Amino acid sequence: MLVRVLGAGAGGGFPQWNCNCENCKAVRAGAAGFVPRTQSSLAVSSDGKAWVLLNASPDLRQQIADARALQPGPEDQKRASPIRAAVITNGDVDHMAGLINLRELQPFSIYAHRRVLNVLNGNSIFNILNAEAVPRTELELGMSTPLSGDGNDLGLTVEAFDVPGKIALYLEDENAGPDLGTDTGDTVGLKVTDQTSGVSFFYIPGCATVDDRLAQRLKGADLLFFDGTLYEDDEMIRQDLMPKTGARMGHISISGANGSIAAFSPLKVKRKIYVHINNSNPVLDDNSPERQQTEAAGWEVGYDGMEIQI
Repeated sequence: MLVRVLGAGAGGGFPQWNCNCENCKAVRAGAAGFVPRTQSSLAVSSDGKAWVLLNASPDLRQQIADARALQPGPEDQKRASPIRAAVITNGDVDHMAGLINLRELQPFSIYAHRRVLNVLNGNSIFNILNAEAVPRTELELGMSTPLSGDGNDLGLTVEAFDVPGKIALYLEDENAGPDLGTDTGDTVGLKVTDQTSGVSFFYIPGCATVDDRLAQRLKGADLLFFDGTLYEDDEMIRQDLMPKTGARMGHISISGANGSIAAFSPLKVKRKIYVHINNSNPVLDDNSPERQQTEAAGWEVGYDGMEIQI
C-alpha cells in the first residue's frame, strides 16, 4: 500500500494568502528551514495505479499537478483519471471544497458519514458532481467498508470512527449550547486497510483530545497521521492572528500536559506523523526548538509529497 501526503498544511495552507506572521514572512522570503505546504489531504493506493483521496482540499488541482501518479497516463483515454474515490472526514472547507475540482463528469465515488453527506447534499454547488457519475456512499461508524470507484474494487477498506471534535466553523449554531450543534459523525478518524496484505494505517487530521476510547484504538498502531494544527493551545491569540484557542476550534495542541505528544507517549505507535499544521505553528521551522522537541519525542512533521510504502 502506498500513501502520499498531498497537503500537510491546515486551512489556508502555508503561507496563508492573507497572513503576514513570522512563519509566513519567512517562507515567502525563501528562508532556510521553511517549506511551503498546501492544505490537508492524503492519497492512498493498493497498487500504485488506482488512488483514493482522503479529504479533498481547495488546493487539490495543484496537488494533482504536483503528483504524476494522480494524472492521466499517456495511454489513457482522452478523459481519464487514476482518482477513483474520495473519503471525507468532516465538513471543514479545507477538507471538502476540493471536490469541486473533480467535476467534468469524471466517474469516482464519495464516501463520508451521514453528517458530512448532509452538508454536501444541502449545498447545491456540489451538484456539479453528477450523481450518476459520482455516487455518494454513507460510512457507518465502526463498520469496515470496501472502497470501489468507476465500477472497480480498489483493494482497500476504510473504517470510520468517531473522534472528539466539533462541527465545522461555518455550521456552528450559537443557540445550541456549548457544543455549538456538534453531533456524532461531525469529526471522524479513518482506519485504511489493504485487503491483500492486511496492513493498515490511521488518519486523524482533526481531533480535540485523545480520550481513553481513542487511545485504546490506536495503541500499537503501525502508522498514524494525526492532527498537528497548533503547538500551543493559545499560539494564535499570542501572535494576534485569531481570538480563539485550539480547543475552541476542536484541535488538540502538540505540547503540554494535555497535548498529543504526552497523550501518545505510552501508546507505542510505531510511526507518528503530524499533518494539518497551521501557519502559526513553530514546528514549520525545521530549525526551531519546538521542531527539535517534537522529533525527539518520536514524531515526524509531514510535508507535501511525502511518500510511505507499508
